[in-house]
Amino acid sequence: RARALLQQLPPQDCDERYCPGLAEEERRQLQAFSTRRRREALGQGLACAVPGPCHGCPCKKCGRRLNKGDPGILASRLGGQFWHPACFSCHFCHQPLVDLIYFQQDGRIYCGRHHAELFRPRCASCDQLIFMEECIEAEGRRWHLEHFCCLECEIPLRGQRYVMRSGRPCCRACFDSLFAEPCQACGDLIGADSEEATHQGLHWHARASCFCCSLCRKPLRGQPLSSRRGRLFCSETCSLGWDVSSSTTSSDSSDSAFASAPSPDS
Repeated sequence: RARALLQQLPPQDCDERYCPGLAEEERRQLQAFSTRRRREALGQGLACAVPGPCHGCPCKKCGRRLNKGDPGILASRLGGQFWHPACFSCHFCHQPLVDLIYFQQDGRIYCGRHHAELFRPRCASCDQLIFMEECIEAEGRRWHLEHFCCLECEIPLRGQRYVMRSGRPCCRACFDSLFAEPCQACGDLIGADSEEATHQGLHWHARASCFCCSLCRKPLRGQPLSSRRGRLFCSETCSLGWDVSSSTTSSDSSDSAFASAPSPDS
C-alpha cells in the first residue's frame, strides 16, 4: 500500500520540501498548481451499498448495471455516479486507486500522478514536474535541462548526440567503451555512429559488406534471411552450398597436411 501511494500520489507533486533545487519562480508555480488541484479535482470515493433510487444505474466505467444493495463506489465530485469497486481505477494506468483517492478531469478519474501529467510534463530523471519554460524532449519523454546527462559520466548532453540505454541517455564515448557490441562479420565494435543490425541476439554493422550472405555476399538488410551457427544466408541454397564448401575446404586442408608431413624415417 505504501509503495502504491508513493507511485499514485508523488509527494513532490504537492510539497516543495521534496523538490530540492527549485528556483523561487518554480516554487511559486508548484504551490499554485498544488492548491488548484486540491480545490478543483481532489476527492475520495465512498464505499457503500447502492441505494434504492440508483437501482439499475450503469457503472461509470464498464456500463454494467448496479442493483440495489450491490457494493459500489460513489464519487461526489462527479455528480453522485457509481462504480463497481473493481472499476474504480485510474483512467490512464488502470491501477486501483489506493484508499479511493482520485482526481477528476472531464468526467474521468485519475491517480494523482497521471492527473498531474495532464497539465505538466514530468522529468524522466528526477520524477518531478517541470515548471521551467524550457525542457528537453527525447524519445517521447521530458527532462529538466540540467538532468539530461549521460547515465555513466554525467556529462550534459544538451545539443549533443547520444544513445538511449535502458531508457536513459548515454554519450557516444561511454557507449563505445562500455556497451558497443562486436560485429560478427568484421570483428570491429559497432559504435554509436554506426548503424546496427541484429538477429537472434547477434550483432552486425548494417552496411552491405558485413550484413550479407556468408556465401554469395548478397546484402541482407530488409531481406528474408536464415542463420546457422552465427552465419547468415539469403536462401536455403546458399546455406547448403556453404556446407559443401566448408566440407571441401576441410578435406583439402587435411590432404595437404598429410602430404607435407615428414616420413617416420626422416
